Amino acid sequence: MWGPLQNDSGDLVTWDMEKVEILKDFFASVFTSKGSSHTAQVTEGKGRDWENAGPPTVGEDQVREYLRNLKVHKAMGPDEMHPRILRELADEVPKPLSIIFEKSWQSGEVPTDWKRGNITLIFKKGKKEDPGNYRPISLTSMPGKIMEQILLETMLRHMENEEVIGDSQHGFTKGKSCLTNLVAFYDGVTALMVDKGRATDVICLDLCKAFGTVPHDILVSKLERHGLDGWTTRWIRNWLDGRTQRIVINGSMSKWRTWDRVHRLERWARANRTKFNKAKCKVLHVGRRNPKHDYRLGEEWIESSSEEKDLGVLTDEKLNMSQQCALPAQKPNRVLGCIKTSVTSR
Repeated sequence: MWGPLQNDSGDLVTWDMEKVEILKDFFASVFTSKGSSHTAQVTEGKGRDWENAGPPTVGEDQVREYLRNLKVHKAMGPDEMHPRILRELADEVPKPLSIIFEKSWQSGEVPTDWKRGNITLIFKKGKKEDPGNYRPISLTSMPGKIMEQILLETMLRHMENEEVIGDSQHGFTKGKSCLTNLVAFYDGVTALMVDKGRATDVICLDLCKAFGTVPHDILVSKLERHGLDGWTTRWIRNWLDGRTQRIVINGSMSKWRTWDRVHRLERWARANRTKFNKAKCKVLHVGRRNPKHDYRLGEEWIESSSEEKDLGVLTDEKLNMSQQCALPAQKPNRVLGCIKTSVTSR
C-alpha cells in the first residue's frame, strides 16, 4: 500500500519510521491554530443571555442513545477504547459517562486522552511520493467523540433557533448535501441563462488545507459572537488547546506533536516587541517515559538537548546534577595534576 515518500531534500525514503516523521513535519507546516489579534476580537456585551440560564446537563438516556448507535467497525483512538466494547456496555456505562461529560462541560476541563489523535492517511491524487497528496484523518477517543456529538447537538439547535446559518449553506447541514447544493447551483445558473438570457461566469475557488488552517481563536470568537453559551465556548477553547497527534503507518508511529501551547510564547514576544534567541532555545525531555514531543517557536523547531544550564546550574534529562558537581572540581583537579606532574618529574 505504502510506496516511498519524498523528503525535503528530494530523496525517496522507504522506511516507515522515516515516512511518519516526514508526514508529521509536513502537516505541522500547514497547520494553523491562531489568527491575527485584530480579526479575532469579540464585540463586548453581545450574546450574554446564557448567564441567566442554568448550567448544561447530560442525561443517561442521551448517552445511552449515542452508545447504541456507535459503529462497531470504526477504528479506535490512542486510548484503545474500542467502539464495540462501548456499544456492548450501552446499559452499564451511561451513568458514569454522563457524570464525566456533565462535569467536563460545566468546568471546561477536557481530559488529555480526548485531545490525542492517531493520524491515518488517505491518498487523494497525483504523485504518491508527495506528502501533500495525502488527506490526514484523525482517529480520536470514542468517549471524546460522544462528548463532541453532545455539544454539536446543542450548537446546531442554537444555530437553528437563532437562524445563524443561511439557506445557501449546504455542507455539514442536516437535510442538505452535495446533491442539494448542485441542484441549487444549476437552478440559479439556468435561471440567469435561460429565463433572462444573461451570460454567466462561474468562478471556482479552493482553500488550501481548509480544515487544517482554521484559526482556533477566530473560530471560538465567532461562536461567542453568535451568542453560544460560555460553558460550550470555554470547553471548545480548551479542547482545541494543546492537542497532540502522531502519524501511524503500518504500525510505525511518529513522535507525538504538540500543536499549540508554545506558540503563545511567540505571540507574547511579538506583542511585546521582543525576540527569542531561537538558537539558544532548547527542549529538555525529563522523565523515564517522556514521549518527547516536538515544539516550535513560530516557524522554527526547538532542538532537543540532553542537558542544559539554568541559572548557572547544569541539569540533565534525569534531573541529575552530578555533572554540575563535577565541573567545579575540574579546575582544582587540573591544578593538582600539574603539581603532581611537576613533583614527579623532579
